[in-house]
Amino acid sequence: MTADLFLALLGFAFVTSITPGPNNMMLMASGVNYGFGRTVPHMLGIGIGFTAMVMLVGVGLVGLFSAWPPAHRLLQVISVIYMLWLAWKIANANAPEAGRNGGRPFTFLQAAAFQWVNPKAWTMALGAVAIYAPDRTFEAVAIVALAFGAVNLPCVSSWTLLGVGLRRLLSDPAHLRIFNWGMATLLVLSLYPVLRS
Repeated sequence: MTADLFLALLGFAFVTSITPGPNNMMLMASGVNYGFGRTVPHMLGIGIGFTAMVMLVGVGLVGLFSAWPPAHRLLQVISVIYMLWLAWKIANANAPEAGRNGGRPFTFLQAAAFQWVNPKAWTMALGAVAIYAPDRTFEAVAIVALAFGAVNLPCVSSWTLLGVGLRRLLSDPAHLRIFNWGMATLLVLSLYPVLRS
């Protein structure tokens, strides 16, 4: 991969990682509700889980959609159902001080597994492989995956920090409820491209 192409890949990784999407909306909500420290496993799960996803998609899973086209529709249906459930959980989250039933942030494994039902993650992975590793050699796919791994974690961390910054403003339970419902609504709206296709 040439230096120019690698810089373009880093730019692509940055723009797709920093822009709003399901992962970033959930991280901002987690930053508000649980703070930075308790959200670290969630952030690491996204960063490492997405890097692994790009690698696996690039070395073969992308061929599944060509070999069996209904797999794409099945993935969309599962993704929509799961994300609607997550939106409901975010909308109804209580502040940690509300007691034991206040909920828990995503674990590392939950966040890593979430990448497989996240429509934006699929779009990013498929697009990155198609543009920057079209021959799908192991070396090219590894470069794409590692570039995303290096860029993704700082980007998603910024959304958690934004949530932490909003935490004090949302110490009033009524304000927190409005915020959580707003984040849930944005998560549902992020499904629009999937539902439109």
